[in-house]
Amino acid sequence: MNRTQCLVTAMAVILGLSTLAAIPPPKANHHNGQQLLADKIKTNGQHVLDKKGGFTASVEVKNGKVAGLHVNKANKGDVPVKKYKTDKKMALAGEGRYRNASFPLGQDQYVGTTYIGYAYIDDYGVEEIYWFPYDMILDGDTGAIVYVPAQ
Repeated sequence: MNRTQCLVTAMAVILGLSTLAAIPPPKANHHNGQQLLADKIKTNGQHVLDKKGGFTASVEVKNGKVAGLHVNKANKGDVPVKKYKTDKKMALAGEGRYRNASFPLGQDQYVGTTYIGYAYIDDYGVEEIYWFPYDMILDGDTGAIVYVPAQ
């Protein structure tokens, strides 16, 4: 009886571990920061871009350029933000998909443009990234690391 219990327990553990291994890692949610900011780019100051759960993402605008993105979690304070750069258009009108910038998508396509993304990780381990064309960023790609999308 003891041997059977041990075998059943071992099989349950193996099944559980194999199930966990099959779960893909969390992906990133890509947001069109330019679209979310819209005409607020013309006004200096802090502007709220998005609210997800207890997280509030806001950008600081100085002289028509994005000077930085700040994320605050309710009752916890500031959340660390990572800065990325890429030559791919990661956000397609906030649809959460991405496409290489060299493929023509229409008149609003930025061919050959570098994009700067500001990212934070939510409570579920999902990275939320807000993308802007390089020319909208006050300090360009200073401090940005190259973005490599998860496969």
